Formats: sequence, C-alpha cells, structure tokens
Amino acid sequence: MNTFFLAGHAKLPQGMAAWNLYDSITITLELDQKYGVIIDASCTLATEHGREFIRQLLRGYSLNDGLEPLIQRVKDHYKGKAGQAILAALKDVHTQYEMVLSVK
Repeated sequence: MNTFFLAGHAKLPQGMAAWNLYDSITITLELDQKYGVIIDASCTLATEHGREFIRQLLRGYSLNDGLEPLIQRVKDHYKGKAGQAILAALKDVHTQYEMVLSVK
C-alpha cells in the first residue's frame, strides 16, 4: 500500500445541523506516501452534498505544496457556516502530516 491515513479535528459553531450530531468536525485524508497528494478525503458535515463538496475540493492537492493554497481554495469555494471549523481541521491535519514527515 502506498498511502497513509490522517485525521484533523476542530470545534463546530453552535446552531449548525452537524453540531446537533457532533460538537466537532473531523476531516480525514488518504495521502500518497511519496508526493503527499490527497487521494481521498472525508468530513463529518451533516449532509452528503456537503461531505462530497469538501471531498472534491481537497482531492488531488499535494500537502507538499504547503497549507496556504489549500486554505485559499476552501475560502474561495466553501461559503457555509462550518468554514472556520473546516480550516481549523485542515490546519490540524497538516500538523499531523508535518509530524509524519519529521519521523521519516
């Protein structure tokens, strides 16, 4: 297997549908080991449409290119209430990624 799995977490704002199910959002990534490309992604938004939108937004991006372009991509395309929580979860998962790289 040439991939590995990471997860990032962040608190959701109150009043969201997903907040009624979870108090935090989780973003999971399956990453290519060599290039850091996001092969697949998931998140715990409440609707299937929202989860699929985030999946499509993240797939294909290489974390080796840094976090800022990915954050900008999310800011440009996701306008829902969970935006700040999604960004925080991405920052968390990127921190996990950097820890993985540091032990290689």
